[in-house]
Amino acid sequence: MEKYTYLLLNLGSILIPFIFSFEKRLRFVKDWHALFPALLITAVFFIVWDHFLTIWGVWGFNPEYITGTWIWSLPLEEWMFFICIPYACMFTYGSLNTLFPKEPIQKYAQNITAVWFVILCVVVVFNTDKLYTGIKLSLTAALLLYVYFQRYAWLGKFYRAYFVSLIPFFIVNGVLTKLPVVIYNDAENLGIRLISIPVEDTQYTLLMLLMNTVLFEHFKEKRTFARSDDNIATTTARHH
Repeated sequence: MEKYTYLLLNLGSILIPFIFSFEKRLRFVKDWHALFPALLITAVFFIVWDHFLTIWGVWGFNPEYITGTWIWSLPLEEWMFFICIPYACMFTYGSLNTLFPKEPIQKYAQNITAVWFVILCVVVVFNTDKLYTGIKLSLTAALLLYVYFQRYAWLGKFYRAYFVSLIPFFIVNGVLTKLPVVIYNDAENLGIRLISIPVEDTQYTLLMLLMNTVLFEHFKEKRTFARSDDNIATTTARHH
């Protein structure tokens, strides 16, 4: 039964969000047209990065807790992780936006982003010899800089969802790192653990969710503009 641990964690993470995607008030299913392209694009990015960090010895996977199916040096469960976990987190983002459309963070979002960016840059400068720390925090800082200049109106809502998502993050990642399912090479990270979780994982999660959100909102906006153009074209046609 132990070999199904990682598989069951993935399935358990997505099960309730998937079921409630059809709930009458939330209707998260209506945003699937934007969600799945965002998930797939982000998953490709992370799988490529994951593959190289695995073969470079930054981390590995405990064979006791995986089913044994490997694709491109990664267990099948790791591929599933980049769909199941982001789906659950994006469901949280969408549900919070639907149930609580007003949030108090947006007016501080730019300042939060700027401070976060500076902190990550400082940490990277003093830890260029650590692959996980250097690469992950650099990528996260780069994306934070991008969203800072974009001044997204949804950024406060993203931070709200991210902070809420840290609760299940500590549960799932806690299991993955405590058993451990994922084995980290501490020579390539700061060596600071939050319970059993490398502190860099919080930024790993931030990068993954922020990338998904940027793409998700982009595809939603694209659909909205397409519908607006269709409505204008239909109205114009009627008047002629």
